[in-house]
Amino acid sequence: MAEPLHLKIRYLSDRIEKLHAIEGSKSDWIDLRAAEDVTMKKGEFRLIPLGIAVALPEGYEAHVVPRSSTFKNFGLIQTNHYGVIDNSYCGDNDQWFVPVLAMRDTQIRLNDRICQFRVEKKQPEIVFDEVEHLSAADRGGFGSTGRN
Repeated sequence: MAEPLHLKIRYLSDRIEKLHAIEGSKSDWIDLRAAEDVTMKKGEFRLIPLGIAVALPEGYEAHVVPRSSTFKNFGLIQTNHYGVIDNSYCGDNDQWFVPVLAMRDTQIRLNDRICQFRVEKKQPEIVFDEVEHLSAADRGGFGSTGRN
């Protein structure tokens, strides 16, 4: 079994529940909670504070996405659809937020689970080697696999 990754976390609110991985869970995503009550009108954009700042180790980044129930429960869409927090965003006041657009009038309460994250290794350095032809056969272009 791999050694656990230790993350330094600073809670910017004493009102939010502490983060924890769910033991025995089939998912390795960790839920994030709203750090305050938020009322939004349909069409409104808002950065919802998550009440934490985290120092990620060198070579790692966090990926923040909505929970599967976020739209159903709150009518929210994450505006960047996939948030990336790199390890340089690690100061005492570098609070994590989730940028959302309300698709209906909604109320988010303190400690509501509104998004989730996981930690990934950063992509290795990439070098592009330009060629005249790729060696693989064409698949048929974008959307070519059909509907069924």
